[in-house]
Amino acid sequence: MQKQVVFVVLLVLCVSFTASAQDNVLTLVTHDSFNVSEEVLNQFEAETGIQVEILRSGDAGLMINQSILSKDNPLGDVIFGIDNTFLSRTLENDLFVPYESPALENIPDSFVLDDMHRVTPIDYGDVCLNYDVSYFEGNELALPESLSDLTTEDYRSLLVVENPATSSPGLAFLMTTIGVFGTEGDYTYLHYWADLVENDVLVVDGWDNAYYGEFSGNTGSTGTRPLVVSYASSPPVEVYFMESPPEKAPTGAITADETCFRQIEFAGILNGTDKIEEAQMFIDFMLSVSFQEDLPLQMFVYPVNPEAELPEVFTEYVTVPEDSVSLDPEEIDANREAWIQAWAEVVLR
Repeated sequence: MQKQVVFVVLLVLCVSFTASAQDNVLTLVTHDSFNVSEEVLNQFEAETGIQVEILRSGDAGLMINQSILSKDNPLGDVIFGIDNTFLSRTLENDLFVPYESPALENIPDSFVLDDMHRVTPIDYGDVCLNYDVSYFEGNELALPESLSDLTTEDYRSLLVVENPATSSPGLAFLMTTIGVFGTEGDYTYLHYWADLVENDVLVVDGWDNAYYGEFSGNTGSTGTRPLVVSYASSPPVEVYFMESPPEKAPTGAITADETCFRQIEFAGILNGTDKIEEAQMFIDFMLSVSFQEDLPLQMFVYPVNPEAELPEVFTEYVTVPEDSVSLDPEEIDANREAWIQAWAEVVLR
């Protein structure tokens, strides 16, 4: 009888311990590109006693689709990686618990796209044309100063882009052309894309294939195209991973007016979580200087918190566009599929 009592007590303690451990676990649903240094994550866990479990769910589009399908039984407590091209879809599906973090008082209003604070801006970056420095210098070719320049003879067969149906930067570049040329009138984005096709633009499925396969500026690449749709922060990536820093970056980003598209990434607390307080603490932490300063060299994006200092490789090798293109998230959500379909009929026919 005594052994049975001891066994029951141990079982109760074990169950209590397991439940307690689970109570301290916060699940972050995110995309495959998410990264954070162990030191920074340990800081949050040490300060709060909350352990963060990271659930990577493919690219941003797949992550969002999975979250919508499972919203009655959410995959986690917090989601990160929703950008402004998918924002309206998540808001319409009522995925979030509103939360206005006190840390938002330090964040510029231009990043806050939802005045109900269902999502919180965390980082931003610009999708821009990248170029192979040695090619343009060796051929004494001037850089394109506008999207229209890319349709001229000087840049025939030089550009590789990503399919907007299968690629986030590809979609962002499509949005750039829509923002610049519009969808109505004598010359629309579809006319522009027809001219790019006439000028022998190369379209591939994804960024990896474009940047590492077809772009000539990537170290070790056998590609032949000296222009590629990538990010304004791609040049410092090239430098950062070199064994010895070069005198100048082998690639550059073209940041002329109306040639880049501004992407903002958001985090939100998922409806259905039973860890509201813990989730709010993590949102606050993502806006803290320590987390924000970790972002550039972990995901090669910019922090939204202006108090966060940038690493030297960013200040030396990155130019932030002064006039990025942007579209209303609701307009994107209402027209995304129709725009992509019309693009495909012109470009992939």
